[in-house]
Amino acid sequence: MARMHRRDFLKTGAAMGFAGWLSAHAYPWGTPRREEDKLNLAFVGVGGQGGSNMRGLARMANVYALCDIDGKSLDRAAETHPQAKVYRDFRKMLEEEKNIDAVVVSTPDHTHAVASVMAMRMGKHVYCEKPLTHSIHEARVMRELAAEKKLITSMGNQGTASGGFRTAVEVLQSKAIGDVTEIHVWTNRPDRYWKQGFDRPKETPPCPDHVEWDLWLGPAPTRPYHSMYHPFAWRGWCDFGTGALGDMACHTANLAFMACRLGDPKSVSAQTGPFNGDSFPIWSIITYQFPERGGLPPVKLIWYDGMKDGKRNLPPEELIPGFKLADSGSLFIGTKGKLFSPDDYGSSFKLLPEEDFKDYQAPEPTLPRSPGHHREWLNGIQENKQPMANFDYAGRLTEFVLLGNVAVRLQKEIVWEGPSMRVVNQPDAEPLIKRTYRSGWTL
Repeated sequence: MARMHRRDFLKTGAAMGFAGWLSAHAYPWGTPRREEDKLNLAFVGVGGQGGSNMRGLARMANVYALCDIDGKSLDRAAETHPQAKVYRDFRKMLEEEKNIDAVVVSTPDHTHAVASVMAMRMGKHVYCEKPLTHSIHEARVMRELAAEKKLITSMGNQGTASGGFRTAVEVLQSKAIGDVTEIHVWTNRPDRYWKQGFDRPKETPPCPDHVEWDLWLGPAPTRPYHSMYHPFAWRGWCDFGTGALGDMACHTANLAFMACRLGDPKSVSAQTGPFNGDSFPIWSIITYQFPERGGLPPVKLIWYDGMKDGKRNLPPEELIPGFKLADSGSLFIGTKGKLFSPDDYGSSFKLLPEEDFKDYQAPEPTLPRSPGHHREWLNGIQENKQPMANFDYAGRLTEFVLLGNVAVRLQKEIVWEGPSMRVVNQPDAEPLIKRTYRSGWTL
């Protein structure tokens, strides 16, 4: 493929859907960019994962603008990139800076969509952290808008770029273990990383001077500042985060979603610990039921998180006798065997029983191998190739994941009608599918 220069491409770029990836043959990605081809990137959120994204991308692109509601995080980033424009409000940054080519969004979950959609409406390519959005409606808007604007997009799901992950997809799709009928997926979150199941704090300490609290709240309902929300523990609160499921299923259930072409479930149910409606429960077991899909049989996927009865909430050990379950992982049960992955990304795996697969050879690659998730996105912009984690794919993955939280929050089984985004048996689910924004914030 002839290489387009950056400005030429930005005038004429087009997007390739995810279906093209699944039929593509492996091929190498482009060579490193020339200095004059480098893209101007704006970063919304530069602490934590935002800082990691900035460091990863700074070697390959121009750090053109920085934005964060936390002045301390912003100052640290600006010290490293003194040439960058500095902002506290991403809306002002996007309105004022006309030379931004692409935007990286690494904020808490509840502000992913408002920042990403504003950038896309202005024609900016976007990399957004997982989960793609806080609500199902937002995920649908994100993928439809990316397609309409013909933008190159990627969700921050580095496991998708792993060669081991793509091999596992090929192995499962080759039916090495036969037809998959049951999948178990589990995580070590939240206990080791943040706590859930709290009541809302009653005390109202003063907000630190370096934090723009109203901007941090963004579209979420107003509440007083507390350190239980910022800088990190927001993940466990329903208004801001998406719990252990939202944090990790875009990683740990990604292999299942792609390899088994899961799409929309027909129903989702949840068992949980006590739930106060404000902070996600300390444990969940969420069961998704998927119908037949293009010749594939119905499949059940069960998700486990948290601590239950003082122990880590895991699948039954008898599912893989002789193996200790890792703290995070996935297990596929097929008609001819099992595939066990003992990590977050599906990048390492075993076929079981081992004796049956001792001479097994993986099929020839059918998926392109990645140069790394950051490079894959940047190369995609410059070479008109969608990354595998593009918003068409990632939006569908996120919808599937977030349906589990709808079942958790309703504490009822839900029957899902995907095309219309409707829980057909629970009309009170609508505010959980499409949330109401605070005044001043829109998609």
